[in-house]
Amino acid sequence: MAQTQTAVIKPKEPRGKRKKPVSIGDIISYTILTIAAILVMMPLLWMFSTSLRPTTESFQLPPAWLPTQFRIENYLAPFESSVPFVGLFINSMRITVAVTLGQLVTCSLAGYAFARLRFPGRDLLFLLLLASLMVPGQVTIIPIFLLMRDLGLIDNPLAIILPGLISAFGVFLMRQFFKQMPQELFDAARVDGAGHIRSFMQIALPLAGPAMATLGIITFNATWNAYFLPLIFLNSWHKMTLPQGIALLTGYMGSGNPSVVMAAVTMAILPVLMIFLAAQRWIIEALTRSGIKG
Repeated sequence: MAQTQTAVIKPKEPRGKRKKPVSIGDIISYTILTIAAILVMMPLLWMFSTSLRPTTESFQLPPAWLPTQFRIENYLAPFESSVPFVGLFINSMRITVAVTLGQLVTCSLAGYAFARLRFPGRDLLFLLLLASLMVPGQVTIIPIFLLMRDLGLIDNPLAIILPGLISAFGVFLMRQFFKQMPQELFDAARVDGAGHIRSFMQIALPLAGPAMATLGIITFNATWNAYFLPLIFLNSWHKMTLPQGIALLTGYMGSGNPSVVMAAVTMAILPVLMIFLAAQRWIIEALTRSGIKG
């Protein structure tokens, strides 16, 4: 009698669980990225370390990464100084939120117009818009100052908010994102009788979440850290922004306490750092999508 042998059939390993062999190129790439990440983090670590050390150790040579004495009271000193740290924080937040919301509205509308609308001179106008990115802000500050003076907005937060309501980079980012959307979506909406406004509100805008989040974070960061425009337009003590207050903490000819200044800088970057860490995946996704199609 022939004996039947049962073959044991091993289940195939799912394709998604197959381990990809690590190549030499991957090891080199990870090593370079790790070194780059350490180099980027070193100034932040030095800033935090300096904010906790006594004043005398801030000028120590050779410098030490870790303080010998931890001074937590350095974080209370900005609030106890003559600089109204809380008021300046509120002023910066108001200006930053207003500029960020304004750019989200204007740049999304302009980006949709350049991507989906056809009108005479569209490409030329977009080319001129991109050319404005090469013009430094210091070049246009004199006509902007004269305009704000004629409008009576000197020493007024509106002198910073109004010029910041539009951004050439923001229009470019939103235009690239809207342009890579499938044309079939807008054709179907047109068949249903939807116009450009309805297509923008119900189709383009809901799909532009990553680009809107990216633009919002970039604008928030740039406006929050802005020092040049507030220095030009804001003169009153109670209307200044946080970067101006930190500059005042340095004292005349840099005679202020560097540990207290670093503590103020550490507290100032916390809002931007928290927002960036919470939405960094949207930044990568939006910047990647915006470069897929021209």
